[in-house]
Amino acid sequence: MRPLAFIPLLLLALSAAVPLAQAEAPCPMGPAQILSLPGTRAALAQGRKVTIVAFGSSSTEGSGASGQDRAYPAVLEARLQAALPDARLRVLNRGRGGQEVDEMMDRLETDVIAARPTLVIWQAGANAVLRGMAPDSFIAAMTDGIERLRARGVDVVLMDSQRAPRILLAPNFASFDAALRSLSTGLRVPLFSRAALMQAWEAAGIPNDAMIGPDGLHHNDRGYTCIAQALAHSVVDAAGPSRIAGR
Repeated sequence: MRPLAFIPLLLLALSAAVPLAQAEAPCPMGPAQILSLPGTRAALAQGRKVTIVAFGSSSTEGSGASGQDRAYPAVLEARLQAALPDARLRVLNRGRGGQEVDEMMDRLETDVIAARPTLVIWQAGANAVLRGMAPDSFIAAMTDGIERLRARGVDVVLMDSQRAPRILLAPNFASFDAALRSLSTGLRVPLFSRAALMQAWEAAGIPNDAMIGPDGLHHNDRGYTCIAQALAHSVVDAAGPSRIAGR
């Protein structure tokens, strides 16, 4: 074979290595985010099966990742299983790209409640921002969903929007950040803030575009990995005295 024939194969190998190297780049430290998860803590202490449902839109589904194993729910599951090897634990990805909260509510029963979750991590707000949904309507729908989950004894964690150019350029994005904080405070539901995490990374010298892909909206592999790592630390801290190795 002529030497030039190897060039396409070399380029293919190098391009495939980029997402892997990107995902394995060190994750900067962020602020500690304390989560209250009494049901999850009790289930782990009693050796019961723990099902975590990651519920949301494209940021949960994994748009922008190089594969489903690089989406945050898959990375979160791997991190938690490594940190809590004796736990019977799984993380289900119930993200669906492009959905607003009203569309998520249409599948809350079938995609979330039917899985009998211990914990639901609900990422919402980005599509509501981009489509101009009224904040009051967003709050009303989210309140309904949270109350339905908690009536079944499910722990709920809210997740806010990523600091991405397309989000930051939307005229109403601050209203939805405020709406999620209001829901967290008013309903006493913990908020895992990607905004706070990414702002701390930027202050430490890691710009947001290092964690956001070329579409200006979704995380890249490194972003999903670092979000999952920070979230795993918070979940493990809430579950008891165990810590993830290397923290």
